[in-house]
Amino acid sequence: MTTTSPETLLVIGGDATGMSAASQARRLKGPDALKIIAFERGHFTSYSACGIPYWVGGDVSSVDDLIARTPEEHRARDIDLRMQTEVVEIDPANHRVRSRNLKTGNDVWTGYDKLVIATGARPVRPPIPGIDAPGVHGVQNLEDGRSLIHTLEKTEGRRAVVVGAGYIGVEMAEALLHRGYEVTVLNRGEQPMATLDPDMGALVHEAMNGMGITTVSGAEVTGILTGDDGRVRGVATEEAEYPADVVVLGIGVEPETTLAQEAGLPVGPAGGLLTDLSMRVRGCENIWAGGDCVEVLDLVSGRLRHIALGTHANKHGQVIGSNVGGGYATFPGVVGTAVSKVCDLEIARTGLREKDARAEGLQFVTVRIESTSRAGYYPGASPMTVKMIAERRTGRLLGVQIVGREGAGKRVDIAAVALTAGMTVDQMTALDLGYAPPFSPVWDPVLVAARKAVAAVRQAGG
Repeated sequence: MTTTSPETLLVIGGDATGMSAASQARRLKGPDALKIIAFERGHFTSYSACGIPYWVGGDVSSVDDLIARTPEEHRARDIDLRMQTEVVEIDPANHRVRSRNLKTGNDVWTGYDKLVIATGARPVRPPIPGIDAPGVHGVQNLEDGRSLIHTLEKTEGRRAVVVGAGYIGVEMAEALLHRGYEVTVLNRGEQPMATLDPDMGALVHEAMNGMGITTVSGAEVTGILTGDDGRVRGVATEEAEYPADVVVLGIGVEPETTLAQEAGLPVGPAGGLLTDLSMRVRGCENIWAGGDCVEVLDLVSGRLRHIALGTHANKHGQVIGSNVGGGYATFPGVVGTAVSKVCDLEIARTGLREKDARAEGLQFVTVRIESTSRAGYYPGASPMTVKMIAERRTGRLLGVQIVGREGAGKRVDIAAVALTAGMTVDQMTALDLGYAPPFSPVWDPVLVAARKAVAAVRQAGG
């Protein structure tokens, strides 16, 4: 009697995509049919990086609250998870990877039948003087969050500078404000939140200043200033210097594909790995990739984009796990939906901005409306601004941005569904949305914007 050896699946990266893929593959195939080995260079697995600002700010009390599944829980599911082990080379020709135990420094080659690359993204750290000084922190993983909290707890001064005003920047500004810091946000762009059009970003700017956060636009950082002890003491721009006892970098991230590129795997214009709909790396029969290290199809523009979000990463993992486990699944693409907040201000967007539509050569109309989260007469109704972009000739919805108080942000999901379905703004006006005075005006703000967009399309001759 002959026995068949199990296939070997190797997973590089122990967070959202990697461990979702490993877990899904394990559900489909038992250990006798599939051996799974996962490599993670850090100390944590399956955690919510998106929750780090709220841990730093005190809304989340413990790091344990951010961990969905521990290494021990993964191992109990017959996944050979090797912590503090970094993959330093991929050899596709010989179906193997070289890993390094970060405690001992020993290297080991491990063969695979199937490989999943889930190396995530790395924070952008521009080569400016002093950026590696003590007191300067990036916020990419739980180790970063723990290090920042340690600095905040031992630092006597209460002045913080956040470099960058994207999602991480504004969320960290809120966290530092909650900790009693005097917060300055330096943003090289025209307005905070470059994922919004400038007119909507201006609303965020105004609100942040009203919260006591000093927000400086057009500020190009030229260096981190340090004291005699080598620690950070300020941030210099081309125009001014801003004193700081702690600096947080929120400049953005880029795909971590160094290993993949060294192995000759294909990457796109943003540096992310290129995959097909099954998340299989193009031209590679037995390699899959997902999460923040890949580029995905934008369903509105039809182009590839790099979007680093945990929602996508988990979906990628499920798709990959189904495919490597013998099933079949696809990831069709995204519409670019994101939501955030700074204190009580909610910020949301989906689809294209005006600059995106122009770059695609689209002719479009834009409308902007002011409304409230509930019926105007109902207690607690809060204001919101909705901006909508529609294609001029067809009326096809192209994008929506929302800035407002409680109840504003998640309304972007209406637009996300409409974009995914390829709806026109005229079709949107007939959507049967839930209504009661505590939840919405009779005409939901998104539908009010859609009605106005319909009129704009007609007036433009669409």
